[in-house]
Amino acid sequence: MYNVQEIRHDFSILKRRVGEKKLVYLDNAATSQKPRRVIEALTEHYEQHNANIQRGVHRLAEEATAAYEGSREKIARFLGAPDSCGLIFTRGTTESINLVAHAWGRKNLREGDEVVLTEAEHHSNLVPWQLAARDTGAKLRFVPILDDGTLDMEEAERLIGPRTKLVSVIHASNVLATINPVERLAELAHDAGALMLVDGAQSAPHLPVDVEALGCDFFAGSGHKMLGPTGVGFLWGRPEILDEMDPFLGGGEMIREVHLDHSTWNDIPHKFEAGTMNIAQAIGLGAAVDYLDELGMENVREHERRLGEYAYRRLSEIEGIVLYGPEEDRTGLVSFSLPDVHPHDLSQILDEEGIAIRSGHHCCQPLMRRLGVAATARASFYLYNTEEEVDALVGAVTRAREFFGAFA
Repeated sequence: MYNVQEIRHDFSILKRRVGEKKLVYLDNAATSQKPRRVIEALTEHYEQHNANIQRGVHRLAEEATAAYEGSREKIARFLGAPDSCGLIFTRGTTESINLVAHAWGRKNLREGDEVVLTEAEHHSNLVPWQLAARDTGAKLRFVPILDDGTLDMEEAERLIGPRTKLVSVIHASNVLATINPVERLAELAHDAGALMLVDGAQSAPHLPVDVEALGCDFFAGSGHKMLGPTGVGFLWGRPEILDEMDPFLGGGEMIREVHLDHSTWNDIPHKFEAGTMNIAQAIGLGAAVDYLDELGMENVREHERRLGEYAYRRLSEIEGIVLYGPEEDRTGLVSFSLPDVHPHDLSQILDEEGIAIRSGHHCCQPLMRRLGVAATARASFYLYNTEEEVDALVGAVTRAREFFGAFA
């Protein structure tokens, strides 16, 4: 039985107050809060097992290495990967996509080749490909979104063709809450002889993920959005593709032999983990995955689905409000705007009531232009949020609407 009140006891920060008000944390798409066991995993590592990993043969080094590699195996299983050799630790989704853009893109893209993205991409899945296209002569093509926030799949089928070398898309939008049909996009990519990369920053924390079922060749995610520490994330890639890629960074551990005039590379995944990694953070992410596994991602998804639909329905009752994205089959976030109220002003007003939301372009400036706005407000929910917190949000937005309306 999914008991949100019991879950909330695991998150000490949810007990704090903002001034006179109880904290209502609705900025989970930016970063999630951390359960006690994740914080304890970090503390235990530093207090009991702290050492550099891989090459040491003393007790602490062996313990740290075992915990680090154990986390790799946990995350690979969490993603439905057949084994852990394709799971690379990075600093997060941004670094993961940059890794592919550098280590695969600059080796394989040529003038006239095409990389297919969407109009709704986060900058982390746009800027790296702009740089790769600049350096290789490849072109970027974009699948448009329809007015309801879903992808224009007819146009996708037209765009993905013989010149396509990679399709790289968000699994779920951090603005629209849209869940994209990445399985179908992967089929189109593979039929064209292209690879498929999935930006899973907004899906891995919220949806059951199976990289084999999705049919993707790369899957990127961020630990801090899925109960883990900041500064750690992952890239899963098909081992046969990773084997053929160039290293992303050079240095210690990613090598097999170093000579003055050349070097040879370590086996994957170590080929892509140069230098001292974020060891404690990777171990903390393993603890976060344990927590999510115990809750069950189907249960997390169902809780957030109900909460997101409730929030969408309640917010839609506010006069003049504009909601973005599809009404159904959403993740648990809602982006919205009020007439004549800047999202930053709204966010500040809500903060005075203890309610934390995000305002701005959400690192999706091309999407904002497509929507015809400079910014939106965004309330994003996670496994510990409640309907009572949605009600608090709706009440605060309603009062803000009345306040600003008095000066209109």
